[in-house]
Amino acid sequence: MNRRVVVTGIGLVTPLGHDVETVWKRLINGESGVGRITLFDASNYATKIAAEVKNWDVDDIGEDPNDWVNQDRHTKFAVGAGYKAMKDAGLLGEGSKYLDPDRFGVYTGAGEGEQSFGDFASMMVAGLEEDGSLDEGKFVQKGMEILNPIRELEQEPNMPAAHLAAMFNAKGPNINCLTACAASAQAIGEATEIIRRNEADIMIAGGAHSMIHPFGVTGFNLLTALSVSNDEPEKASKPFDKHRDGFIIGEGSGMLILEELEHAKARGAKIYGEIAGYGATSDAYRITDTHPEGRGAISCMKLALEDAGVKPEDIDYINAHGTSTGVNDRVESLSIREVFGKYAYQIPVSSTKSMTGHLIAAAGATECIYCLLAIRDNIVPPTINFETRDPDCDLDYVPNVSRKVQVDVALSNSFGFGGQDVSLVVKRYAA
Repeated sequence: MNRRVVVTGIGLVTPLGHDVETVWKRLINGESGVGRITLFDASNYATKIAAEVKNWDVDDIGEDPNDWVNQDRHTKFAVGAGYKAMKDAGLLGEGSKYLDPDRFGVYTGAGEGEQSFGDFASMMVAGLEEDGSLDEGKFVQKGMEILNPIRELEQEPNMPAAHLAAMFNAKGPNINCLTACAASAQAIGEATEIIRRNEADIMIAGGAHSMIHPFGVTGFNLLTALSVSNDEPEKASKPFDKHRDGFIIGEGSGMLILEELEHAKARGAKIYGEIAGYGATSDAYRITDTHPEGRGAISCMKLALEDAGVKPEDIDYINAHGTSTGVNDRVESLSIREVFGKYAYQIPVSSTKSMTGHLIAAAGATECIYCLLAIRDNIVPPTINFETRDPDCDLDYVPNVSRKVQVDVALSNSFGFGGQDVSLVVKRYAA
């Protein structure tokens, strides 16, 4: 059975905006969504900048914010992007008649919810003894007094998927994977496989994450993964540039409506493109380092190309993982050269993280959407802040200015902590 999977709806909530066309326009214009952290006081942190989602709440999609006070930012982003994708696909209102709830599922790559730093600090103070030891009984007692059980439940990574299912009556497969920075790309790939296997006809697939909080920033600072170029936030994310010094943490959500082709055609749905290839591998190396020879990245790109039935020279654009860290950018460049050979130097490669920051679990889904828009408009976004070439990064990174180019087939890479590697191939739809 050859069940083809197409994209019939997309939705975004990102640091560059809350609707697809605004985000895409700003990407093509090379605008940055990075600024000073406002969600908490970061004045004493090594990193004081991030790419935050601004001026957005669930009232944008007709929900009462008072009904969502116990849900975390990433869940609100997820339902926002999911609603926009469903509306874009024509599956709300009268369009819901095309939905069989039992053949309609959700697959997310969503992160964990935010733990309240203030509550945790209060619990620590309550349990602290004069000799500096911790009385766990007092710690727990304070927690029982002040913690909200619903907010504690909402920290579970599957909560965005659960809310999406309830909102749209999706009674089919409901799954969340949290494979770090590869999570939402993996969700798209696995949701595609569910439709291919005839276990569903429509899937909401994508991701959501927000780690712009004291624990998140502290953790990445401890790993020395974040940029500390605080003086010029908009210029801090500089993938593939010789002077890059780490990634910019971002937040947001991207959701896609994946649909079996004949089902989409039967209802006259518009089609953005086809999810043609999916590759997933592991570096099986170190949890915080990419293998220096790119073995996982190389194999997942090759698997995605093989799954899509395309040759390396068929790829017109690569949306790179491109984090702006020293190791990732060098190894990803090496891996692309290994997979594509001499043709690697002819492919436009860009990192949209230079503008959006790194949306962690949500990165892969948003970047897959950007590939679909590149196919739609035959234009590829730039890598901004590319000023000084690194000899180890010698590909065409579309420096600073977007470029008109015919794009029929695009590759999107997502590589995560833990050695998770995912590549997706998206194609222009052809009957």
